[in-house]
Amino acid sequence: MDGFPLSVLIIDYLLGLIMWTLIGRSAMNLFQPENSDFFFMKAFVRLTNPLLRLWRPITPSFLVPPLVPLYVAWFFFIFRFYLMPYFMGYSVMGMLSFPLESEIAAGIYALFSGN
Repeated sequence: MDGFPLSVLIIDYLLGLIMWTLIGRSAMNLFQPENSDFFFMKAFVRLTNPLLRLWRPITPSFLVPPLVPLYVAWFFFIFRFYLMPYFMGYSVMGMLSFPLESEIAAGIYALFSGN
């Protein structure tokens, strides 16, 4: 994406990947137990457990375990939604301020538009 400092893009991509990995873990947990032998579930659990341990002090105890990764992902979303546009110099906030998702949307559009 033109016009953005590389450091801002790297930070947003990293935060976006963390957020989507946490969401993926919650989604997979609907169909697989956390101790499943399925490769992708093992990978999601191994990648996200350190984050969940880090956020444990501020995680409400009433949350059921499958929702805890969504709760943590929400913090990453809020950071990306409110602070990343500020770092990128936007005067307004919104979905277009997410470089990771903007790049994915542009790729999908290019794939299906026939250009």
